[in-house]
Amino acid sequence: MKTIHVKEVEYIAFRLAKEMLAFDEPIPDFSARYPNILESCLATPFQSFSKKSLYPGFLSKASILFYLLIKNHPFQNGNKRIAMTVLFVFLYKNKKWIKVDTQELYNFTIWVAQSPPRVKDETVKAIEKFLRAYMVDL
Repeated sequence: MKTIHVKEVEYIAFRLAKEMLAFDEPIPDFSARYPNILESCLATPFQSFSKKSLYPGFLSKASILFYLLIKNHPFQNGNKRIAMTVLFVFLYKNKKWIKVDTQELYNFTIWVAQSPPRVKDETVKAIEKFLRAYMVDL
């Protein structure tokens, strides 16, 4: 399974989100991100304990990645847009994609962002279910 790295977020996902997605609020410069939060968001899906993955399977990794990029706010602005773009890059690198209506993806992303922290596990499971329903092989 291919991972995603900070440099990819900087040079691919961040740039795509900034240049290709039109919104009223600009995405701040990449250097304005909060230190170490992005690195933590990208590393967490691939953590293990006693040689067991904490997030086994592709869907589990993609789901926690998406959740953390939205909820941990590694950037001053644009976290949901960047989370979607990073998810797309992660899926693409692993020869997957999601076929979903743009409005439905937007609504789901807003729902994740508004979810209370106390229901983190349930929200991550809902992301998994969402991805499973719409994910296709490339």
